[in-house]
Formats: sequence, C-alpha cells, structure tokens
Amino acid sequence: MSPEKRPRQPRKPFQNVGKKVSSAGTDKKSTSPDKRRSGRSEGRMDKPFTPRPKEDRVEKPRFKKERPYPARDEGDRPAKRVFKKEGPYPARDEGDRPAKRIIKKARPFSGREEEERPVKRRFGEERPYSTGPGKKYATRSGIRIKAVKGEPEGIRLNKFISNSGICSRREADELIKAGVIKVNGEVVSALGSKVMPGDKVQYGDQTLNNEKKRYLLLNKQKGYVTTTKDPHAKNTVMELIAGACKERIYPVGRLDRNTTGLLLFTNDGEMARKLMHPRSRIKKMYHVVLDQPLSKGDLMKVAGGMELEGERIEVDSIAYVEDAADRREVGMEVHSGQNRVIRRIFESMGYKVTKLDRVMYAGLTKKNLPRAKWRFLTEKEVISLIMAK
Repeated sequence: MSPEKRPRQPRKPFQNVGKKVSSAGTDKKSTSPDKRRSGRSEGRMDKPFTPRPKEDRVEKPRFKKERPYPARDEGDRPAKRVFKKEGPYPARDEGDRPAKRIIKKARPFSGREEEERPVKRRFGEERPYSTGPGKKYATRSGIRIKAVKGEPEGIRLNKFISNSGICSRREADELIKAGVIKVNGEVVSALGSKVMPGDKVQYGDQTLNNEKKRYLLLNKQKGYVTTTKDPHAKNTVMELIAGACKERIYPVGRLDRNTTGLLLFTNDGEMARKLMHPRSRIKKMYHVVLDQPLSKGDLMKVAGGMELEGERIEVDSIAYVEDAADRREVGMEVHSGQNRVIRRIFESMGYKVTKLDRVMYAGLTKKNLPRAKWRFLTEKEVISLIMAK
C-alpha cells in the first residue's frame, strides 16, 4: 500500500510526554515569545492616556430641563375624568332610589307576640326544684338532698362501689338497678344516688369499704409488740408508723417482741386474708443467730421436718450463713404461719435463739429500708402481691 493511501494511525497514549510545549500553548512551529502578537490590553498599556479637551466632547441632552420637544400648554391637555363627581351616566334622583330594607325594625315576616315567646331561663334565679340559686343536689332513695356549704356532699353510689374494688362503674349501675345494693339497710335502686360519709353500703352480706388501698412495709425494731392496741404493752408497732396515712391500716401477720424485720401493713382485708392463709404458701426468710454452733446432724434433722406438740412442721430450706465466722448463724425459709415456730424448733433441740430477723416476706426485701423505718409499696410490688397464689 502506498504512503498516500495509508490510513491514519491511532494516537498512541503518552506520545507527547517529554516534548517541550511553549507557554502560549502552541506547537513547535509557533513563533518565539518576542514575535508573538500582543493582546489588546498590552497595546493600551503601551500608549499614554491623554484626555480630550472639554470643548471637543458631545454635549448630552438634558431631558428634565431642556427637552427635545416643546411642552404643551395647559389648554391643550385633555381634562381628567372624575368618576365620583362627573360619571358617564346621570345620577338618579332621590325619589327614583329604592328604599333601604331595615332588617331589625321592619322584617318581611310577622313576628310573634310577646306572650307567645318562651321565657328566657335565668341561671341566677331560683329553680323550681332547689331552695337556692345554683344549689347542687343529689338523691338518696329517690329523695333530693341539697348540699350545705361546709359539709361533705358525698359521692355517687356507683363510684363508691367501683372504688371498693368489686366491679366497674358500669357494672355497679347494673347492680343498683337490680336492687342488690343496700345503703343503711335500705335497698337503693335509683341511679345517681349519692352516699354520704358514715353510710353503710352492703352488697349482699359484704360491707363495702371506699377507702383508698394502702400497702406499707415496715422494718420492725426490737421491743415492739405487733398489735394495733394493747393496754399492757409498752410499745406497739403502730407507734413506728404514726402519721403515715389517714386510712386505718393494720399489720398482716405477727412478729414477736424480740423479733425484727419486715412487717406488712394494709387496709385491704382481702389481700391480708390471702397472705395469711396457709394455702397461699407465702414464703418468709429469716436470719437466725443461735447461742452455740448448730451441728450438721441437727441441721439435716430440721431440713427433713419435725414433729412438735403433735403437729408436723415443714421447713422449705435451711443452710449455714457463708460469711459467718462459725456455725451459729443460719438462714431459714418457711411458709408456716404458726406462732413462734422457729424459736420452738431450736428450743426442742437444746438451742436458744439470740437473734431472729425476717429479711424477706412474699418477695419483699429490706433493701434501702433501715431499721424502724417504713415505705409504701410500689405499683409493681402491689401487683406481685395480687398475683401471688
């Protein structure tokens, strides 16, 4: 193939690497920097600037002062169109205008006579069913009860029943309509009836209590008797919780005078009966300190159960305290509610209990509760007691 018809070869990459390129970006045939064509700006910089004389300048027209066209005279201008005074249509005379319609004075429909209108209700006036203006009233057995200032008004009967915990308000209304609720020995079947403080409300044979349920945990101190009132006792546990709440609460179970530890107080009778019943098998853990070390044989004997005064006593678990220096300290877990059961067990084997402390009761512990101090149970703890079997 001849050189003239040889096809163009593709450009190889990096074939111009190492070749010198002029600063102006031209190829090797470009002229030298001295022979380059100078730019416009460079040519201006070479020539000196000489301002032209003022008389050679073209005078600019002044449009505001000297306009290129003459101003028109005042008479040549067209008159402005005044729409308010001189409209394109003639104004109507006063008699041609329609009369304005006065809505309030002259209505197109005939109004009712004064005696036909209903009398407006004035809220400040006396009502036909009350003795004073704006007095609240309630019913008890269908009889209206007026409220007296300074005296309690009572609460609705359905709310009283629901607060007692047996049912909801809607279900309480059904019980009231069924006639199974008694107030002070009389059947009340009227909805909206109110109960005054001191009234006795009964559902069947059960007397309902509207007090707020309280659950208090005390870390009992030594030397206090577990009772609400005892004329022969010097100190009672009620002194340790004096002023805790306005509701009347009482202890659940008992602890000896010299026994310390957890003691639960509540006004929930159903809860208290469930916790004290042996069928619930509520677990209680004690820290026992003896006057002498407990032998391994006696420990196994207690763990297997004992017979005391003709009754069988079972112990859930017993073990030595790991941190104790000797075997005088043991931990016991029981569910029995018998009187002085732990002291009687060790006294039957020749041991004397020098210290007895209840460290756990129904899942409640003494954490962050110093001796002779109390606290209310949390909602979570109350739910755990309710769900306990």
